[in-house]
Amino acid sequence: MAQHGLPHAERLRSLGAIRRLFESGESGFVFPFRYVWYAEADTEPSVEVLFSVPKKFHKRAVRRNLLRRRTKEAYRLGKELLRERAAGRNVDLALVYSSKEILPYKTIDHAVRRILEQIAARL
Repeated sequence: MAQHGLPHAERLRSLGAIRRLFESGESGFVFPFRYVWYAEADTEPSVEVLFSVPKKFHKRAVRRNLLRRRTKEAYRLGKELLRERAAGRNVDLALVYSSKEILPYKTIDHAVRRILEQIAARL
């Protein structure tokens, strides 16, 4: 049975790991997301993710929170695509919402699934 939770341990929150991700990770773009990911071999495999909605495009916190919640939900339901392929690796992923519009959940879900499929194919 698939685990569909998003516990605190799966969130990318270490400052060093975030810096390493943005300095030496691979990036791409799938509308409306810019994504950056970094994978390395590790004895204890894990997948950690960071969600970001810049204040530059969405000034109101209510809108940023709405988009962040939609992104988290889409990732939470589709993360098994990435987890299956990440065996023996530590994968860090950042999803940065880059559109000025508030898009429906269905569009966000489709984009997150495409991102996860692309990363899984590269692993």
